[in-house]
Amino acid sequence: MTDTYLTTEELAVRIKYDPRTIRERLKDSVLLEGTHYIRPFGGRKILYLWEAIERDMFKHSQAGTLALPMANGGVCHG
Repeated sequence: MTDTYLTTEELAVRIKYDPRTIRERLKDSVLLEGTHYIRPFGGRKILYLWEAIERDMFKHSQAGTLALPMANGGVCHG
């Protein structure tokens, strides 16, 4: 695997968001466990998968239409 694993603080620096925003507003609504982040060895620590986040950021920003993220990783176009 060639994934880049980031902590919340490292991800915050890359996407220019406050770490608290990532933890409280993005995690589990936009960033999905198993797709955008993992909990190694079933622990509490969270590692974000940079390539998946980067891919989905560009995919959603290029859409240019109203799109609501869904829990299964899909998007509802409104």
